[in-house]
Amino acid sequence: MGNSDRRDFLKQSFASVGALGAMGMALGALGQQAQAGGHAAGRAASPKYGFGPAIKGPYLDLTTGRGNQLAYARLQSDIDFGKQKYFWFKGYVAGNRPGKKIENLVGAQGFGVIRLKERPDGVIERLCREIILYTDIRSGEVIEEWRNPWLNETVPVVQVANDPYNYTIEEHFPPPPEFGGLNKEEAPPKIPFVLPWYQHGDWLDMEIHIHLAYPSALQPDKWPRESAGPIAQVSEMFAHHVRAEDMQNPELTSLPYTGTWNRVTPWLPWMLMGQMPGHCLYQCFMGTCDHPGDVLSKSATDYAEKNYEKYFDAPTEMVGDSLSSLERYAIEQKPAPAI
Repeated sequence: MGNSDRRDFLKQSFASVGALGAMGMALGALGQQAQAGGHAAGRAASPKYGFGPAIKGPYLDLTTGRGNQLAYARLQSDIDFGKQKYFWFKGYVAGNRPGKKIENLVGAQGFGVIRLKERPDGVIERLCREIILYTDIRSGEVIEEWRNPWLNETVPVVQVANDPYNYTIEEHFPPPPEFGGLNKEEAPPKIPFVLPWYQHGDWLDMEIHIHLAYPSALQPDKWPRESAGPIAQVSEMFAHHVRAEDMQNPELTSLPYTGTWNRVTPWLPWMLMGQMPGHCLYQCFMGTCDHPGDVLSKSATDYAEKNYEKYFDAPTEMVGDSLSSLERYAIEQKPAPAI
């Protein structure tokens, strides 16, 4: 497959995070990227241009599908299978309206916990639970209601709790996420799972970009106040930074990383913005930790322990539907009364 074919493929698919998603954190497609890392193999090993010696080994060759499968699995969790690992994210949700300055609306803090399981055929199952908690911009306290400045209305806040958010990590790129059957993109041909790694001095950097547009679970006829429109247009951008010596150390079954998670998404349904022009922007730092309480605010950790106790433990089996927050909202909430 040529570079142009690879770029076309990556613009269409590649399932993950998300949430950050958490992260997407969360939350869940591996990503899509206009350029994949296979081009590094044909360049001189010069860290000045991002193609240093840690790209090729000596432990993992990051120009191969198998090398990236193990590298990504070690980032996500632990290939000492059965152990679990936490990721965290913390930042802001901003509102972007046409012709207006961007405004920070609420804080966003959250975490996920991931366990890996290896199948007999070598496919690695990523088993995850994740939450996003919304906080007051000034105090940092978790909020359960929010004063919408544009509607002059106080609205209930709906936190994000994805249980589960699972997918597989393979030697080839997976098909695009289905989101409960709403995303009907045709499965692309299989190509090696090669991520865009770059070496800069002692660090390896890798970005994943996801760009999706699919029929929204919140259609305007049923959800007039919650729905931003018939199509859910969502993008997530993840940047990972990991030490090169850690990546190439076979003794490390799990890799710590730091990075950023950014998300472009329709107005959050609980904001009750309807089809008002504009959208939300998430801007968050992210990384891994021994426990969410080591990074997140005490307010967020206490709230999670009280309301989401099971989210501190990763699933042990790949069961249940892995849905995004929009699909879960449509299942778990009811349309707001018209005004």
